[in-house]
Amino acid sequence: MAIKITDDCINCDACISECPNTAIYEPDQEWSYADGTALSGEVTLMSSGETVDAAEEFEAKSDEFYFIVTDKCTECKGFHDEPQCASVCPVDACVPDEDFEETEEQLLKKKVWLHGE
Repeated sequence: MAIKITDDCINCDACISECPNTAIYEPDQEWSYADGTALSGEVTLMSSGETVDAAEEFEAKSDEFYFIVTDKCTECKGFHDEPQCASVCPVDACVPDEDFEETEEQLLKKKVWLHGE
């Protein structure tokens, strides 16, 4: 299951530097799959099978609070024992995203997809 940031977020910036996948972005910030990953050129998304340019900039998912790009979130599997964003959030705004359930095996495969390790 990916993590999401709820509207309880106070935009404190505690989570953003903790994410090993660069999956967390500031409000109104454009993002790409290539940001902080080994992805480049055309890549096939694991979630949908859609092909995108890794460097393509996408619109922000929120203009009010920090947000997590689901396709880049691995719940910190392969890096840490627990999602670091949730562990540092002072208002508990980083919570499991019930709309994106993934097994540990899927999350570890996503880590390899993102970082080539």
